[in-house]
Amino acid sequence: MSREVSKPGKRWAYGWAAALAALLAGAVGPAAAQQVALLQGLDKITARISTFEAPLGETVRFGTFEIVARACNKRPPEEPPESAAFLEIVDLRPDADAVQLFTGWMFASSPALSAVEHPVYDVWVIDCRKASSSAASNSAGN
Repeated sequence: MSREVSKPGKRWAYGWAAALAALLAGAVGPAAAQQVALLQGLDKITARISTFEAPLGETVRFGTFEIVARACNKRPPEEPPESAAFLEIVDLRPDADAVQLFTGWMFASSPALSAVEHPVYDVWVIDCRKASSSAASNSAGN
């Protein structure tokens, strides 16, 4: 029913995303579940890049986006580096209804594979971490 799934390019991207998720889930090695997704966001108008933490299950704001990280996995140090986060991104504009922009896995090694399509903002995954006491201070400034 969704227009995005019917596009051939999106089907291909979802297939690759599923394959990478399987690799992270244990096909190559066990991935460690983390408690915080480390994200970066780009404001295309000001050209400002912000780094912020998204604790799992909590809503964080970046521009007009509300972002909820549902899962974040990171391969162990002995494996090739890879981090992936399952994100839900909603665009909340004051003059329009809320729009669900993105729901799915984002991979640190392939940010273009599952990118957020928005004219003003970009968001991508950098890393997954254990929760720290600096989580509140890093996300409060954005």
